Amino acid sequence: MNKLRLYKDENLDLLRRQKDELADNAAAVLIHHPKICELINSWEEIPEELPHDFPEEIQAYFDFFKSKYSKAPIQILKKGQDFFARKGDIYLAMLGFYSLPYCYAFADGAQVLIRSKRIIENIGERLGETGSFLLSLFEPGAFYDDKKAFLVCAKVRLIHAFSRCFIKKYAADWDVRFGEPINQEDLIGTNLAFSLMVLRGMRKLGQEPTPFEALNVLRYWAWIGDLLGLNVGYWPETPKESFELERLIRKRHLKHSDAGEKLTRALINFYQDTIPEPALAKEAESIVSFFIGDEASKAVAIKQGIKIDGNILGLFLKIMGLRSYGAGKSYNGIYSEFRKGQLEQFGKVLQVQVPVLSRS
Repeated sequence: MNKLRLYKDENLDLLRRQKDELADNAAAVLIHHPKICELINSWEEIPEELPHDFPEEIQAYFDFFKSKYSKAPIQILKKGQDFFARKGDIYLAMLGFYSLPYCYAFADGAQVLIRSKRIIENIGERLGETGSFLLSLFEPGAFYDDKKAFLVCAKVRLIHAFSRCFIKKYAADWDVRFGEPINQEDLIGTNLAFSLMVLRGMRKLGQEPTPFEALNVLRYWAWIGDLLGLNVGYWPETPKESFELERLIRKRHLKHSDAGEKLTRALINFYQDTIPEPALAKEAESIVSFFIGDEASKAVAIKQGIKIDGNILGLFLKIMGLRSYGAGKSYNGIYSEFRKGQLEQFGKVLQVQVPVLSRS
């Protein structure tokens, strides 16, 4: 199916008003059941049999994920996991230097993020949880041999639903012109940031993914997107479609906002304070600006202090990867280094957790 005909302003305007009914119904109940949230956070995977006293909204929510067990596209998943095993260190670097700040340049979507003080005040933990999320998605055997990743996706989707509930209830300054909080267009845009923009970042480093690899990454994120509640009818099936969809979303929403500026500044300050390689830490703002480009850099009020050569930066990152993983890079090696860094920084390995609210 050629999806280019779908990529029109009027269609994305509709997506901007659409949320995620299944997750929203579950979150509306979970807000009043902190003990169930604690139980969910204690699971390693979704149980085959849910507790009989679970409210029907929670039953329906987890039944959706269990219904996907037999539908995992094994060959697509294997190809995506192989790609990550070979390039996961660069994938994680692009997540931090490109995907996240690029999202912050989209003014309306940034309005949700800035209302979570935790993103500004605990940005290191937020980044760590995002990294853990990504590593869970690409673990060899995820979704077909090992079911833990289904639970991780279920938690992330509930976190989005909780955010929508909180904003609707407590954010008196929410402007309807922003659209619904974490709406379908924003969900699709974030999925593109975690897939298309990562591939684009690799190209900027002179590490050109093959057309076959690019297609596999898009297909992998189609599967993830479905689990996260995206309207995958709009998800691109070819690199050309992904290019056109991202271009349209960028045209609609890339603009300056105080929210985007604050989020990006907090991110760069964190990098400057914590990246162990002095050359990277010192030029964190220039590196982020290099990846997101002039237009997005202007939107978040940053600039390149020095001219960045992508091939040299790519070589530098490759050398760092050799230091960390040796010549035999693998998923296990990437995860081991990630885990080691989290233990050193936080004293624990961070995991995605459903919010647990204290009853007043």
